[in-house]
Amino acid sequence: MISKRVNSLSESESIAMAKRARDLTAQGFDIVSLSMGEPDFPTPDHIKEAAKAALDANKTHYPPVAGIPELREAVCYKLKRDNQLVYKPENIVVSTGAKHSLMNTILSLIDPGDEVIIPTPYWVSYKEIVKFAEGVPVLVEGKIENNYKITPSQLEQAITPKTKILLFSNPCNPTGSFYTESELKEWAKVLEKYPRIFICSDEIYEYINFTGAHFSIAQIPSMFERTIVINGVSKGYAMTGWRIGYIAAQKEIAVACEKLQGQFTSGANSIAQYAAVAALGDNLEPSKMMNKKFQERRDLALTLSAQIPGFKTTVPDGAYYLFPDVSAYFGKKTESGEVIQSDYDLVIYLLNTGHVATVQGSAFGEKNCLRLSFATSNENLIEAFVRMKNALSKLK
Repeated sequence: MISKRVNSLSESESIAMAKRARDLTAQGFDIVSLSMGEPDFPTPDHIKEAAKAALDANKTHYPPVAGIPELREAVCYKLKRDNQLVYKPENIVVSTGAKHSLMNTILSLIDPGDEVIIPTPYWVSYKEIVKFAEGVPVLVEGKIENNYKITPSQLEQAITPKTKILLFSNPCNPTGSFYTESELKEWAKVLEKYPRIFICSDEIYEYINFTGAHFSIAQIPSMFERTIVINGVSKGYAMTGWRIGYIAAQKEIAVACEKLQGQFTSGANSIAQYAAVAALGDNLEPSKMMNKKFQERRDLALTLSAQIPGFKTTVPDGAYYLFPDVSAYFGKKTESGEVIQSDYDLVIYLLNTGHVATVQGSAFGEKNCLRLSFATSNENLIEAFVRMKNALSKLK
């Protein structure tokens, strides 16, 4: 009855784990969740005030498909201010979250059989979106020894005559790794040999960056016209529920995304768009405060992780995740005699025994790891790591 297109999709494991945690909470269990990629801070007041003003001004009618003019202008202003990228409003399409922007982009560019290079570990939806577009995900392994980043030679080896897009996030979900300016310029030297390949750069974690400076591959002159920058307000402004994302791309791609969106959803929520205008303005103090807190939590999470035998963890440069290799626990037995055979088994064990919600690394293309979000309070982090350490100590 259900279409092959939908049946071929895998459920988002981060969302599925959050649902399992909510179900156990509803049953009366005290669950500490490290599963969701969501800031625990409230949306800043000046952004909420802009939304209230829009409501009072009755900005409640259908907005333009590609976004209200004020927001498209604000995106251009932000990209020039922060990234030295010059776009016109005609290059901007606003959508219902960055995930929607990504889906628009992939569906607008990919024909059946086209290949999309995705460095692993990758955000959980990348592969499924490519499959939905009938494209072919080409996964290139970023090894823990290289901070989960791929090399220029790996990139070049993955390119074939069918390659259409290179898709990656920077900073990366789930590893927190960040490709530096020099690393991206080395990638560019490879990509300059293959002018037909587009670059889809997901920069939603731009403001959660512990290196001091963000660099977009679109800032490299030879890459500018070929890059689709994907961003939004969810992470850096604590606006996950407002559902506003955007692309910046050459006009032909923007027009295609607008055409597609016009048939699917039309314009994004009007009040949320006016709130996003305020978010993209010059009051970045709340975002800077949140970034500072996330860095403090990262350092705490690293200290706590180091106290758990068998956790092998890199130091994330951005986002708010640890991605430890936990394969040392594979093959061990629970007190009831069940064998931990995989990352999924370990996730379920930690949920049921330790009452801590995590996400298995295989959802992100790395079967030896777990993703642990530190977008929560210090108290929750300490409690979660104590519970995990105690639960893991029972495995023999």
